[in-house]
Amino acid sequence: MTETIIIKDRNIDLLRLASEISGEVITLCEQCGICTTSCPMAEDMDITPASIMRYTQLGDEFVLETRAIWYCASCFSCTVRCPRGIDLAKVAEALRQIKLRKNQDYLKIDELKEEAEELPAIALVSAMRKYTG
Repeated sequence: MTETIIIKDRNIDLLRLASEISGEVITLCEQCGICTTSCPMAEDMDITPASIMRYTQLGDEFVLETRAIWYCASCFSCTVRCPRGIDLAKVAEALRQIKLRKNQDYLKIDELKEEAEELPAIALVSAMRKYTG
């Protein structure tokens, strides 16, 4: 007989959804830390790339609130060196997509009316794509 284990603040659907969107088997990560030592952006992140993987494995939605998923430069240094062949850049992108699908806007176009006239159009378009749901 199997027992359902409920862990406070955990959402196993996060792991399933991130795996589905990224196409990566996130549970293969063995927490060796090579991704963190390979990452040129690790110093600027609030959690390490290895921590991104661990929080995702645990289904902890805290990972969606971190800056680290947005700082991933998709340079693939971690992917090239990962002994398990996991593409962490795809996982970070999947986590960004999950966050954005919650339809939370982090940029209010109404507040940019005055600045919008002076900003380049391409900057506005890319900011709207990245920071709005």
